[in-house]
Amino acid sequence: MSIEDAKKVLEIESEAIKDLIKQVDNNFPQAIELISKCKGRVIVTGMGKSGLIGRKIASTLSSTGTSAFFVHPVEGMHGDMGMVMKEDIILALSYSGETEEMKRILPLVKRMRLKLVTLTGNPNSSLAKESDVVLNVKVKREACPFNLAPTASTTAMLALGDALAISLLGRKGFKESDFALLHPGGPLGKKLLLRVEDIMRKEEENPLIDEDKTVKEALLVMTSTRLGAVSVINREGRLVGFFTDGDLRRKLQKDKDLLEKKISLVMTKKPTTITRDKLATEAVGILEEKGFDNIPVVDEDNCPIGIVDERDLLKEGIA
Repeated sequence: MSIEDAKKVLEIESEAIKDLIKQVDNNFPQAIELISKCKGRVIVTGMGKSGLIGRKIASTLSSTGTSAFFVHPVEGMHGDMGMVMKEDIILALSYSGETEEMKRILPLVKRMRLKLVTLTGNPNSSLAKESDVVLNVKVKREACPFNLAPTASTTAMLALGDALAISLLGRKGFKESDFALLHPGGPLGKKLLLRVEDIMRKEEENPLIDEDKTVKEALLVMTSTRLGAVSVINREGRLVGFFTDGDLRRKLQKDKDLLEKKISLVMTKKPTTITRDKLATEAVGILEEKGFDNIPVVDEDNCPIGIVDERDLLKEGIA
C-alpha cells in the first residue's frame, strides 16, 4: 500500500495548491505593495512547522532580491527582536492564527508600528485581526490520516511564499545578472559571472611556438602542456596560426614527412580567437559551434595570452 499512500498524499497536497489559486484575492497585491515599499527588511517569523517553512521563504526572498531573515518568535521575545528596525516589515506564518508564541510578539509589533502581513488558514483569528494584510492559506484537509500533522497546510504556505518572492522579483526588476551576484558559486552564477580570464591557461601552461619551428618541435610543446594544441607566434609575439593534434593526425595521413616541416606551412592561419573579457559561456558557444577542443585567448595586440580548454569548462560545469 506504500505506493498508493504516497500517491494519495501527493494528490491531497496538489489539491491544496490548486485550491490556493482560487483563494488568491486583492490582499495579495496589497501585500506585494507593502513589502516592495518597505525600506527595511522582511522579518519572517513562525512557530513549529510554520517556522521551518518561514525559514525557507526568508531564504527565497533574500536570494531573489528582497532582503529578509527569519526570527524565531520565542527567541524574539528573549532579545532577538532587537534585530528588528522601525523600517522593517513582519511576515508572520501561523495556520491557526492562535499560536501563543506568535500572539506574544504582537504588542511589540504594534509598539514599533511595524506593518504585519500574515499567512494563515484562519482569516478570523487573533493574529489575522491584528494584521495589515491577511493571505488565506486554508486547506480542506491535511495529508495526515488524522488530519493533524501540518502537511498540506505547510505546502500551501510554502507555495504562497514562493508566489510572494517571484512577484516581488518582477516588481523590483530583478535580473539574471542580479541573481548571479547573489549566487556566485552556483551554476547560474558561473554562467553569468565567470569570464575567459578566470578560466584560461596562461604563462607556462599556455602552449606557444615560433613560426620558424618544426611540427616535431610543436608536438613537444603540445605534449608538455597536455592540451593538444599550440599557438603559433611571429617575432613580435603576435598570433599567426594555430595547430592541434587533430590537424596533426589528418595531415600525417597525407604527408609522412610532416614532422620535419615548418609549423608555418601546415598551421591554421587566422584562427578563431577570443578575448579575456568575454564570458566563459561565449567560449563554450564557439567550441560547440566550431567543434573545437580549445581556443586561443588574445590581447588587443593579437598576442596569445592564454588558451581555453573544453575540459576546464566542463570542470566548472558550464560546458
